[in-house]
Amino acid sequence: MPKNIAHATAKKTSVKDQIKALTKISGAITSDLLLDDILKLIVVVTAQIMKSSICSIQLIDEKTGALIIRATQSMSEEYNKKPPLKIGEGIAGKVVLSKKPVAIKDITLENEYKYRDIAKKEGLCSLLCLPLNVKNNVIGVLNVYTEKPHVFTDTEIDLLTSIANQAAIAIENAELVVKSKVVQEELETRKFFERAKGILMRDEHLTEEEAYLKIQKFAMDNRKPIREISEAIILSADLKKK
Repeated sequence: MPKNIAHATAKKTSVKDQIKALTKISGAITSDLLLDDILKLIVVVTAQIMKSSICSIQLIDEKTGALIIRATQSMSEEYNKKPPLKIGEGIAGKVVLSKKPVAIKDITLENEYKYRDIAKKEGLCSLLCLPLNVKNNVIGVLNVYTEKPHVFTDTEIDLLTSIANQAAIAIENAELVVKSKVVQEELETRKFFERAKGILMRDEHLTEEEAYLKIQKFAMDNRKPIREISEAIILSADLKKK
């Protein structure tokens, strides 16, 4: 079983480097970069500051409920393509459930680490796995690996927790933007649909329900979105006026 995080007097990351890393990540989050680019920057900066051989972010897939690698600076094709983990499975899966970071001094000796063969092949040793928390809801984990045995200090754990929180914020912001676009798209579709119904009711003397059913049936028969059919009806009506 994974042991609790141990603390030791090891060489600490300089405060100057910490500030630089957090500033760089904060700047990316507030920029217009795409989420994948932000997450890539986070793992690259984290790997640099921790001198980590591999750093990765795994997110919970909404469809499968499994943890998949979303970003990493690793060049290892085998690591990058390792199978997803179920919630509660392996170190990362247990971190999701506990909502607490876990440190392993040597993952090649840790029975709960699912990919010890890959770890041995890639020369990975110690691991710190931290939850990505959004309003007390874990959406994934941040993994930091070292090539040599390493005991993560309080300073390092605090720094990496801050970085994990920054990553979680970036993901939440991106999801909010997507949801906002979906809502806007639905409103636009509704607007076109209502206008198209009105045109059919007026020109073909249909009831509202008949107009609705006609648009819906035409869309299904032709395998076209209702918005596309609605826009075509509106365009046709506008052309008749000219």
